Amino acid sequence: MVATRIALALGFLGAFSLSFGALAQPQPHAKRTSASTVAPVRRAGAGVYQQALVGLHAPCEKPVPRNEAGRPMLSLTTVNHGESLSIAASGDEGFAAIDLDRVAHLLRAATGDEHPIDPRELSLVYRIETHFEVPEIRVVSGYRVPRPGSHSNHGKGRAMDIIVPGVADEEVARFAREVGFVGVGVYPTSQFVHVDVRPRSYFWVDYSGPHMRNRERGILGDLAARCDAAALARGQTPVEPFGIAKNVDAALQARAAAAAATAANEEDEDDEN
Repeated sequence: MVATRIALALGFLGAFSLSFGALAQPQPHAKRTSASTVAPVRRAGAGVYQQALVGLHAPCEKPVPRNEAGRPMLSLTTVNHGESLSIAASGDEGFAAIDLDRVAHLLRAATGDEHPIDPRELSLVYRIETHFEVPEIRVVSGYRVPRPGSHSNHGKGRAMDIIVPGVADEEVARFAREVGFVGVGVYPTSQFVHVDVRPRSYFWVDYSGPHMRNRERGILGDLAARCDAAALARGQTPVEPFGIAKNVDAALQARAAAAAATAANEEDEDDEN
């Protein structure tokens, strides 16, 4: 009886060791995967974890929408409203004014309030969509009415929380970080990626759940600086600090002061997930 128990215990330990070793091995990422796929991805400073590409992360089998010239269109589908919109892009940042109005309505706050969405934010999301060759971007949150004292880019029309169908969140974040002058936050509990445009890049991870206060932790500070330097070398212009003013001259004078203050505030993102 004792010998039998020892044999069973050794067999269990052997099976556990094989399973743990398999989880610890990084595997290559494929752009398009089946709905049953579990995508192993590497997270900075945390080894390897797995994300099941199911539900909202399941691949989308629809064809990629294209304009008359055959260029992929920016296609957005909102998770909360269940509405979709495809707009033509003439270049990486070219969107018609009427389409920007349509996007503002699509990405309205839960209260119904609308706010213009920065074309550079749409450009960032469009680059993500075309890089991964997906037919749509699923938007968890667009514009949100800012709370007093909040520095969230959602309240400036410069941020979106997104899901790329068929692609693990960390893979989306890895690509977005390389763009330069962006904020990229990974939310493993809520399962989405925050992407925004800002004067200086900042990357973070946040394990808070839905409607919880943030538990943000900044990561990859050196990479953020390198990506911004590379963007400057490519001729990319940093995004100016956000401000609202009726007097143009006063606004220009205040911009310099705002740029100095941005470094202190830009790392504050969402008060609530």
